[in-house]
Amino acid sequence: MADLLDPLARGPRLEAVRLLARPASFRTLRRWLLAVAATVLVVLFLPWQQNVQAMGDVTALRPDERPQQAVATVGGRVIEWFVEEGAQVSAGDPLVALGEVKETYLDPRALDRTGQQLRQKRMAVSSKAEKAAALARQRSALDSAWVFAVQKADNRIAQLTATLAAAQLEDSLATLQLARAQALFADGLRSRAELEAARQRAQRASALATEQAAALGTARAERNGVDADYREKIAKVEGDRSATLAEVAEGEAEVAKLAMGLDNLSERQGLLIVRAPRDGIVVRALRGGTGEIVKDGEAVASVQPLTPQLAVALRVSARDVPLVRIGDPVRLEFEGWPAVQFSGWPSVAVGTFGGRVAVIDQFAAPDGTYRVLVSADPADQPWPAELRLGSGARGWALLREVRVWFELWRMMNGFPPALPQDAAAKKP
Repeated sequence: MADLLDPLARGPRLEAVRLLARPASFRTLRRWLLAVAATVLVVLFLPWQQNVQAMGDVTALRPDERPQQAVATVGGRVIEWFVEEGAQVSAGDPLVALGEVKETYLDPRALDRTGQQLRQKRMAVSSKAEKAAALARQRSALDSAWVFAVQKADNRIAQLTATLAAAQLEDSLATLQLARAQALFADGLRSRAELEAARQRAQRASALATEQAAALGTARAERNGVDADYREKIAKVEGDRSATLAEVAEGEAEVAKLAMGLDNLSERQGLLIVRAPRDGIVVRALRGGTGEIVKDGEAVASVQPLTPQLAVALRVSARDVPLVRIGDPVRLEFEGWPAVQFSGWPSVAVGTFGGRVAVIDQFAAPDGTYRVLVSADPADQPWPAELRLGSGARGWALLREVRVWFELWRMMNGFPPALPQDAAAKKP
C-alpha cells in the first residue's frame, strides 16, 4: 500500500489512483460556499427598514414663499424695463412700464379732459341746486303772502258784512219811516215835502244796502280768487322746483359717472407700471424687449423670495400614499450632492438628509400621483444652503422595520409594504 502512495514508485498503472486524490481547490471552494451560505443566512435575519420611494423637487413650504409672477393688470405695450434678471427688489418696486394700445385711452390728455368735464358738471349741478333752493324760498314767501292775503280778504269780508248789516238796518228804518210818512200824509198830518224826503231816505238806504251786498259778494269772490291764485302760483313753483331737483339728481349721477371714469383713468395709468408682488429676486423676465404687446392678466416676470423655508414635494403613487402619515421620517437625496443610500438600512446611508412629512394632498394630480410635502427635520443635519427651488430630489419615506427574508418574500409576491405597528393598531 505504501508503494502505491509513494510518488517514486508511481507508474503508468497508478495514474487512476492519482486522479482519485482530492485537490486543495475543492476544499477552498467548499469553505467559500459555506461562508457565503452562512452570510446569506445571517443577512436574511437582519432588520430591514421598509420604505416608500418617490421622486420630487425642491419647493417652498409656505405658499407665499414660492415664486410669484408679476402680472399686468391691464394690457399694453412694453416701453421700458426698470430691472434686470437677478436684481433684488422690494414689494411695490416698478418692474416694467407699459404703454396704452387701446383706442379709448390713446389720448394723452384724457385724464385732464375728464377732470375738466367733471368740474364743469359739478358747477352745473351746484347752480341747479341753488335754483332749487331759491324756488324753495319762493315757496315759503308765497305761503307767507297767501296767509297775509287770506287775512286781508277775511278782514274785508268781515268789514263789509258789518257795513251791510248796518245798511240793511238803515234800509229797514227808512222803509218804516216812509210807511209812517205816507200814513200821516194821507191823514193830512204831514206835508208832501216831508213825504218826499222820507221816500228819498228810503231809496238811499235801499241803494246803500244793495251796494254793500254787492261789495260783500265781490269781497267773497276775491277771497276765493286769492286761494285759486296762490294755489296756481304754488303749483308752478313746486313744478319748477321738482323739475330742478330732477335735473340735480341727473347731474349728480353724471358727476358720479365722470368721477368713476376719472378714478378709473387715474388707476389705469398707475396700473401701467407693473410692480413687484413681494420682496425677492427677479429670476426670470417672461417678456423680452420693448414693443412687445402684453395682454390683460399676462405675467411679465417671476419673483422668487430671498430666503424661503425649503421643502421637498414628492410625487407618491396612489398605492403607496395610504402608507405615509404626517410626521413620518424621510431620507432625502438631492441632485448635485453625492450620496450612497441603502434604502433598507438608513443608518448607514451617506450624503442623505433627514426630513419629516408635513403635508399630504387629498386629491391626486393629473398623472395620478399625490403630492407629499417634506420639511427639514430639525433633529437631523441641516439641508445644504446651496439648494435652489426646483432642484430634483429623491425621497425614502421610512415605514415598518421587518426582516430581510420577509421583505424578499413580500417583493416576490408583489405585496405592498406593511403599515407601521401603531397605524395598523388604529385600523378597525
